[in-house]
Amino acid sequence: MKLRSVLSGFGTLVLVLGFNSCDVSNDTEFVCQEDFTGALVENENVLVGKWELTAIVAEKEVDLTSDSESNPKTDIYVQYSECDRDANFVYTSDRGYTNSQGQSAENCTNKAKFSGTWKLNGNVLSFVNNCSSQNMTLEFNEDKSAYSFTGNYNITDANGQKILTDITFTYSKADSETEPVE
Repeated sequence: MKLRSVLSGFGTLVLVLGFNSCDVSNDTEFVCQEDFTGALVENENVLVGKWELTAIVAEKEVDLTSDSESNPKTDIYVQYSECDRDANFVYTSDRGYTNSQGQSAENCTNKAKFSGTWKLNGNVLSFVNNCSSQNMTLEFNEDKSAYSFTGNYNITDANGQKILTDITFTYSKADSETEPVE
């Protein structure tokens, strides 16, 4: 699936969000973003737990399936394999997070797991991972059981055509199950 090169698992987040590299001062000294620390504030508690990828919707129709049919859809998620749909975030109360892909589905070759620290300020979720930081604006549903974020991406369809479109990723709160951050 050609979308995988643009959007895959935590690779999804890393590539989608385009993590910024370390700041360089004086061209010789790297200054890395420090990890987030400290107690959570009240509005951050909503994120603690496991969140599973449940939807990926494009503004424009895209055909990602190599099935000899022209059947473009805005629903990217249904065109993903089970391994690509197997993506989640686990946010812990000590500000740690883990983002995983392909860990639960059978025979996945796209296994990935990344971890770092997080902070939620209003609806802006910030991550720090390996000297990199990124911010994304979340939209929560009414009961805060799901959140979405949107970005503009260039997707290569099944015929090799590049399509520039907005894509919205949705993560839904899983049962109270959590995983430790490694």
